[in-house]
Amino acid sequence: MNRILVVEDNEKLLQLISTVLAKHGYDPVQAGNGQEALDILDKQHVDLIISDIMMPNLDGFELIRRLREAGYTLPVLTVTAKDSFMDKQTGYLAGTDDYMVKPIDINEMILRVGALLRRAQIASERRLTVGGIVLDYDSLTVTAGGQTTTLPQKEFQLMYKLLAYPNKIFTRHQLMDEIWGMDSETEARTVDVHINRLRERFKSYDGFEIVTVRGLGYKAVKTYD
Repeated sequence: MNRILVVEDNEKLLQLISTVLAKHGYDPVQAGNGQEALDILDKQHVDLIISDIMMPNLDGFELIRRLREAGYTLPVLTVTAKDSFMDKQTGYLAGTDDYMVKPIDINEMILRVGALLRRAQIASERRLTVGGIVLDYDSLTVTAGGQTTTLPQKEFQLMYKLLAYPNKIFTRHQLMDEIWGMDSETEARTVDVHINRLRERFKSYDGFEIVTVRGLGYKAVKTYD
């Protein structure tokens, strides 16, 4: 059972989120502010954090910063009334993984929690299996159709990203930021070159297809039953 730390100073919302999480099979742990959350993390394992931003003693942004500085990699879902672009930018730069603006759709929150936990599992295992395709992050190998291929690092990371989220569209700039880095001076069209190389390498394998979404970017589509 995944343990989820809910950090929220609004008692009613804290109880609502905790109740809904418990109904969906999660183990909720409650904290009224960021400092309480840090105290809890010192004593027990937590798989994911749902955190408000505006809280006494230690706010959500500072909580996330301290967690990332201390090496915590567990996913964080920010739930807050702060809805400006600058607020969201601050949250993502601090290290949050997802961002929801109050009032939230509680059912959507549950979907996002599940998605974040799946991503965390993929990252921790460093091995991804999609149908008959196995990607090993440590060896940069892709096993498909009975053959194992070692890819250049950027090609592997690009393929791993797309296959980890089948049918999700990624823009060129998203892929550039995540794989080449936000400070990279490499042109976004470099993504096209690497996509074409991947298509050429795996053109004889019918387990997946990398699809161009005109005007947006790319997505991986599974082509097996």
